[in-house]
Amino acid sequence: MKKQRFFSIVLTALLIQTISARQITVGTNREYTSISVAVSGADAGDTLFVLAGLYKEAGLVIDRPLTLLAEKGAVIDGQFHGHIIDIQSDSVVVKGFIVQNVKKSYTKDFAAIHTYKSKHFVIKNNTLRNVHFGILIEKSKYGIIRKNAVIGEAVKEASSGNGIHCWHSTHLQISENHIQQMRDGIYFEFVNDSKITGNISLNNVRYGLHFMFSNDNRYTKNRFENNGAGVAVMFSARINMLNNYFGLNWGSASYGLLLKEINDAEIIGNTFYKNTIGINADGANRIIFTGNIFDNNGWAIRFLGACYNNKIINNNFLHNALDISYKGKMNGNLFDRNYWSEYTGYDLNKDNIGDVPYRPVKLFSYIVNQTPETIILLRSLFVDIINFSEKVSPIMTPDNLKDNRPRMKPMENNDKS
Repeated sequence: MKKQRFFSIVLTALLIQTISARQITVGTNREYTSISVAVSGADAGDTLFVLAGLYKEAGLVIDRPLTLLAEKGAVIDGQFHGHIIDIQSDSVVVKGFIVQNVKKSYTKDFAAIHTYKSKHFVIKNNTLRNVHFGILIEKSKYGIIRKNAVIGEAVKEASSGNGIHCWHSTHLQISENHIQQMRDGIYFEFVNDSKITGNISLNNVRYGLHFMFSNDNRYTKNRFENNGAGVAVMFSARINMLNNYFGLNWGSASYGLLLKEINDAEIIGNTFYKNTIGINADGANRIIFTGNIFDNNGWAIRFLGACYNNKIINNNFLHNALDISYKGKMNGNLFDRNYWSEYTGYDLNKDNIGDVPYRPVKLFSYIVNQTPETIILLRSLFVDIINFSEKVSPIMTPDNLKDNRPRMKPMENNDKS
């Protein structure tokens, strides 16, 4: 009886709140001409509909459940005064605004939209311009960040912030956002059980995506292009990266994807196109690489130290300068049924599997690791000779590092078996 009475009281309270919720219109010649004053006068559950116009306001603290909806052309100009919209409540919706001019700071992370200890919030269809940080999520849960555009003007790392920055949060859905010219496009630190889907992150000063100490996350169908150092995945476990695009990340310290101290992950169906290094792996263990395309990279995959029990199966390696690079002489990883564009073996029984194993590590890759300047000799006859001699009688490269069943034809996109 007590439980029934409690639920009855809760349902009654929710019904009363729903019935009493108002829509408050904000705009010129309206009762409320200021968003901040309208927020102060609103009750929990109310909707604020903001008409088109320029609103010079900052420090908009949302401390109760509210829905803020913008008519097309509604612009909030923070005039470089700290956070612009500061969400400090559960169940807040911010949708359709242009938010611009966030204060730049070397000591504080000011953002266009900031959440702190918020749950069940929605940030959608907003355009953020000339910002320090775009969307800053702190200690928040069950949030949706969708179809926002974050357009920065970052030039140097030290004086810029991140597009979507998430810290100590869980169960976030970040989808279909467009981020460009920030320090990092998307940044995760201590963020777990979240999904990042269909975002475009390009032309950022440092990383298109950067996350650390963040477990059980899933990254699907994102595009990371022309970023300063590519994408960095560090000190995390149980990561799924599926059907993403990593392209045009060129430079002496650039890669499509950096894996640093990563365990028990899946990297499936991704495209790595024209990166200095497709995947740079350091301390990466028990990772499944399958169905990926490595096309016209400098290095397709470069393994540094402590990379064991990885499975590189059913991938396409197409016209990379160097397919696989190893620093040590021991191989603790499995290579099987990959297509290698430089494979010159034969297939007598016509089963699409080469009859001769392929050794993807060339002696020249060891020389380049020791003396990077020698890369200028890549297409020389001298390099062809030393690579051939090592292939015939391996001395420096791992003897057991070979694909015993190389494919004769590239796999189709849906062929990962």
